[in-house]
Amino acid sequence: MDYNKAKELMKLQQEASKIQNELSNIHIEAESDGFVVTIDGQMKCVKVEIEDGTLLKDKTRLEKAALEAINKGLKKSQEIAAEKMKDVMGNMGLNIPGLN
Repeated sequence: MDYNKAKELMKLQQEASKIQNELSNIHIEAESDGFVVTIDGQMKCVKVEIEDGTLLKDKTRLEKAALEAINKGLKKSQEIAAEKMKDVMGNMGLNIPGLN
């Protein structure tokens, strides 16, 4: 590997690390039927709230609401992460399928 490629790779690693840090500070709220989940940009669940107390009395409804809210939050988190990485990859002149 020549010096310029190594420099580019190191810069890419630094940018990726910076983005990971930024993503951990992004919080996405998703709600379904009174069940609210907060997920960060690294797709980690950081908070769960049950705003509708009647959910606690209906296991099936609670499970459905939890799944829907979590999946909504994860999808949005993935979209945000992909968009951030797309910007970095584009700035580095990299053309990665799925990020363009």
